[in-house]
Amino acid sequence: MTAIEYVRGLFGQEDDILTGVRQSIVDRDMPAISVSPEVGTFLTMLVKMNGAKNVLEIGALGGYSGICLARGLGEDGTLTSLELEAEYAELAHENLKKAGFGDKVQYRLGEALTSLEQLGAEGAKFDLFFIDADKVNYLNYYNWALKLANPGALIVGDNVLQSGRVFDPENNAENTLAIRAFNEQIATDDRVDSMLLPIGDGLSVTRVK
Repeated sequence: MTAIEYVRGLFGQEDDILTGVRQSIVDRDMPAISVSPEVGTFLTMLVKMNGAKNVLEIGALGGYSGICLARGLGEDGTLTSLELEAEYAELAHENLKKAGFGDKVQYRLGEALTSLEQLGAEGAKFDLFFIDADKVNYLNYYNWALKLANPGALIVGDNVLQSGRVFDPENNAENTLAIRAFNEQIATDDRVDSMLLPIGDGLSVTRVK
């Protein structure tokens, strides 16, 4: 048994709602790349610990992470989810409705960078960000999160270990280079406090000072 398997066995138990989300993604022939169960558990905990009222998710897919984030919100909390594909956003919304959070989420379709620019123009501010979209734009998403962050906001990034590729010196694939740059930025940025956790495929947690 690996450490990841041990952690998942204790803290990554899925209920019927989340299992149903995974199945709905398979049924629609969508990429089966939702967050791992233990990461989902941790996302709910982070929202609760942070007391976040306004959460921004970059990358909706089928709504798995959206449900986990929404579960941490209080009664007046809201989730804004950015998604490129209309089909993904539609399924995500269906699944959040089934989970009882349909009225807490708003979806914005199109390129995430365009949506982030629009949110900036609107003066939107958020307490927690979850980045789980195209890896080549992680640094761009991070920089936008800093602009849209309330003091003390959390910026969470998924897949920051890339199945070990980030610490393989011979791997210089585009996604690997992008995530390496993201990891190095949050590790050295004096505007934030950060840590990378080896759960799931690697999760970074950054707190804006």
